[in-house]
Amino acid sequence: MKLAFIIDPIHLLDPCHDTSVALMEAAQILGHEIWITQANLLSVVEGKAWAVLHRVELVPVQLVDRRWVAANPWYKLSDSYLTSLETMDAVFMRTDPPVNDSYLYATYILDYIDQNKTLLINSPSGIRGANEKMYALQFTKAIPETIVSADKQFIRKFVEAKGATVLKPLGNKAGEGILFLQSGDRNFNSIVELSTLKGRVPVMVQTYLTEAKEGDKRIILLNGEPIGALNRLSSGTDFRNNMATGGTVAQTEITPREYEICTQLAERLRQDGLIFVGIDVIGGYLTEVNVTSPTGIREIDRLDGTHLGHQVIQWIEQTLELNLTPLEGA
Repeated sequence: MKLAFIIDPIHLLDPCHDTSVALMEAAQILGHEIWITQANLLSVVEGKAWAVLHRVELVPVQLVDRRWVAANPWYKLSDSYLTSLETMDAVFMRTDPPVNDSYLYATYILDYIDQNKTLLINSPSGIRGANEKMYALQFTKAIPETIVSADKQFIRKFVEAKGATVLKPLGNKAGEGILFLQSGDRNFNSIVELSTLKGRVPVMVQTYLTEAKEGDKRIILLNGEPIGALNRLSSGTDFRNNMATGGTVAQTEITPREYEICTQLAERLRQDGLIFVGIDVIGGYLTEVNVTSPTGIREIDRLDGTHLGHQVIQWIEQTLELNLTPLEGA
């Protein structure tokens, strides 16, 4: 297969952590061609999506004393080529958030790929429709008590009723801008005004889950099915558990309640073309659905001895083979 990955500049990626690199490595090991591009290198030509692509060859990381170790240099690029993305068997949209104008425009360009010819992971329309905070709200049996509002008084009533809450901006990533907000906080007005841009932008406010002290679980789903998980723990100086805020990771298992949550999501994820997804669960409650560039594969593989990237690529192999069968028999 020929696989294209739309990523951030490759020299900025961490091969020992980044899931995009893990997926590309797995594809290379399984014998496929890997091509990379960036969102700003996409174009529409005569009604089709094109990109400036580089073929990349990777030196896979090695596990040494339970730590990933990368070569230096760890990748080699070919010359660039302007190529129709429909010449690829699959295209991964793996640009990191925020989902700003340039990100959205990239998804509009990807709409001009014939999905009967090329598999998109994830679907451009699915990404646009799945704000990583808001998307979870439709699964009412899975989420903690939650409101979304820009109204200070409405937020105040919710916080006073719940005592301790967590305020989340709707468009940030990696724990950015998440605040602990409780009844009686003398900074309440300032926190809400800053977070909502003085009432112009809504925020999410959720009941604080005390189980957060025991970790924030990331579960990786492939076509709606859970394939691995890790537990993220705060550094002790920050209530957030995100790896980007200094949190550590630990081995974990998926509980029956968490399997139930995955089942609640599965059909909707498939309908929306959200093939590779990371969900966040605290104390048996769904808190986020990550669809842009969910991460965690490197950490899960290191802790569990798995090869999740291989599972993803093999799923693509099988899916494309099944899709080709009717044509082969015609």
